[in-house]
Amino acid sequence: MSTKPVLYSYFRSSCSWRVRFGVTSNTVRFQHSDWFRAINPMKQVPVLIIDGQTLAQSTSILEYLEETRPNRPLLPDRSDPVLRATVRRICQDIVSGIQPFQNISVLSEVAADRNQAQKCIAVGFEALERTLSVTSGKFCVGNEITMADLCLAPQVFNANR
Repeated sequence: MSTKPVLYSYFRSSCSWRVRFGVTSNTVRFQHSDWFRAINPMKQVPVLIIDGQTLAQSTSILEYLEETRPNRPLLPDRSDPVLRATVRRICQDIVSGIQPFQNISVLSEVAADRNQAQKCIAVGFEALERTLSVTSGKFCVGNEITMADLCLAPQVFNANR
C-alpha cells in the first residue's frame, strides 16, 4: 500500500474541486486517479486515501485535513466557536442547498425541469449573498481562506456553466 495519499476524483466534480483545494493548500502530496467506484459505496467522488484511512464526502475530508494538517487552517481559530460554526453553516448551505441542483447525476434525472433547478440555485445563491454580506471580508468569513471559500468557488464556476 502506498504511503502517498491518493485522491480519487473527477475533474468536473465541484466536491472533488474543493478537496483538491484543501489538499494542495495543506501541501499534501497526492496521486490523482479517476478510478474510485470500487472503494466508495456511494459511488461518488471525492475519496481520499490518506494516513491508512479511506475518507469520503468533501466536507468530511476537509474537516479531517483541518484536524490533522494544522499548517494551513481551514477553519477559524478554536477560540471562536461561533465563527467556526458560521463557516460550517456556509459550507452546508452550499453543499446541501446549492450543489445538488448543479450535480450532473441529479440534473440528468430531472432534465425535463432544468428551469426549476436553476430557480433553486438562484434562491440558494441569493440567501448565501445575504449571509456573506454580514460575514465576509476579503473571503467568505473574514480575511482568511476557509472551508467556506473552498466550497463556494466551484459552485460559482458551475453556476456560470
